[in-house]
Amino acid sequence: MPWPMPFPGGGSVPGDRAGRDGGTVAARWMIDRRYELEAVPLAKGGMGEVWVGRDVKLDREIAVKFVRFPDGQPDQELIRRFIRESRITARLLHPGVPAVYDAGTHEERPYLVMQRVHGLSVADLVAEQGALPVGWAAAIAAQVASVLAVAHRASLVHRDLKPANLMLEPDGTVKVLDFGLAVALDRTNLSKITVTGQHLGSPAYMAPEQVLAGLSTPATDIYALGATLFEMLTGQRLFAGASSYTVMNKQVEEVPARVRSLRADVPRGLDELVAAMLSKAPEDRPCGVEKVYAALIGSVVDLGPLPGAVDDAVDNPVRMYAAVAGRVVPRGAARNTAASTRGSAAGPPGESGGGVGRSELRRARDEARTLARASRYSQAAGVLAAAVDRAGRALGHDSADVLALRLDLADHLFEGGDFRRAVDGYRTLLVDLVHRDAPDSERVLRCRLREATCRTLIGETGQALEQLRGLLEDEIRVFGADDAQVFELRRQIGLLQLGAGHRASATETLSALLADLLRVWGMEHPMVPVVRELLAGAVG
Repeated sequence: MPWPMPFPGGGSVPGDRAGRDGGTVAARWMIDRRYELEAVPLAKGGMGEVWVGRDVKLDREIAVKFVRFPDGQPDQELIRRFIRESRITARLLHPGVPAVYDAGTHEERPYLVMQRVHGLSVADLVAEQGALPVGWAAAIAAQVASVLAVAHRASLVHRDLKPANLMLEPDGTVKVLDFGLAVALDRTNLSKITVTGQHLGSPAYMAPEQVLAGLSTPATDIYALGATLFEMLTGQRLFAGASSYTVMNKQVEEVPARVRSLRADVPRGLDELVAAMLSKAPEDRPCGVEKVYAALIGSVVDLGPLPGAVDDAVDNPVRMYAAVAGRVVPRGAARNTAASTRGSAAGPPGESGGGVGRSELRRARDEARTLARASRYSQAAGVLAAAVDRAGRALGHDSADVLALRLDLADHLFEGGDFRRAVDGYRTLLVDLVHRDAPDSERVLRCRLREATCRTLIGETGQALEQLRGLLEDEIRVFGADDAQVFELRRQIGLLQLGAGHRASATETLSALLADLLRVWGMEHPMVPVVRELLAGAVG
């Protein structure tokens, strides 16, 4: 049943296999009168559980993934974000991403119905065979980099990449599992990011910024892929310890061994790539998974048989298909396919588009808001983008009505998780808003914060910090140094400094903030324990 309403009537909660609609078959249980699941889950984790079964309508195998609430109680904010991120996942068109078939809620728990993937996890492969041949380790990592490239371009970060989430199929292709569950527990609003509660990720593959500040960006996935590649090449984990805390502490404090010190036949270039991917500071890692892919592809050689894991038949249909696609030669420079949020190809005002009345613009905004309330952000943004293009040509992109449309468009892109388009929307919008509104207007200050937040979430932390520092100076001038909004902005700056690995600067920022919080509000203010925990991570 479509989100966000739970389906009425039948089904049973996991573990209650008697069911309520009489839909059980030999200890199996049914949800939504369509998906027949096995008696016990295939896997359970801190963020969710996976059940396998069949779609009885289409008679095909499926995997159903339920989200798990951290405190056991339904969390409407988490559900909303799970829906949003799952819809982004469903739009990822890549052979390395399992297809999303359906989604819904059961007993107030969101679930995804996905393609059932057969094969061997990379975790099991390494456990069985030890260190992998260099060519195969590079081949698996390069395929994962290809998947991450399409995800990152859609502003989607995996956040829990690890060998157990990589499935090597018999044809030699790799599926990246658990998009949609990993993202559900994150926050797109920096004001809601803290290090309290549940850490997102697996300690053996967590980047330092995840441990210290709970932040996940594309660079975080690169670190996790580096840790996975290290494990495939050496047969051992990057760091080991008696507890999760010990391992996380090593992720922050210890420099990992070089791969060539453990395995001499690894090419120097590949050794250097792994070391760069495992840099403590995000800005020191390769600047994008496309760079990682380019560095890996030269090592994808001598892919001999992997007994029990890969079918080496010459006429494997998937490899036949891929061999043709691999012969396509790109011509010319890569094109930027992201649509402009401002309609830059449009002519000057009045050139075309005819008359655009306010009632038409109001209808477009109302339609977009209705779609957004149903978490259909991509469609809402499409409605507004068309309206901005038409109204911009007729009225001018800096007219009051069009500025309001453009702000709505940027906000819907942001709420829908399309941070790369949203950042351009806010950036171009600010140029015109500053001229129409006062530079210190509420809309201008809000857009500046949103632009910086987008930059953080797409991995441009350095530029985000620079923008937030400038915003802080202006907010102190406008609101006063002891304003609650100023305190919150200072916390966000300290958080980003911590996530960027600037621990000395974070300590200075957070120590001063804590002193001011205690001076103005006292021990009872809810931000005090949050800042203290961040400060503990900064001090180490």
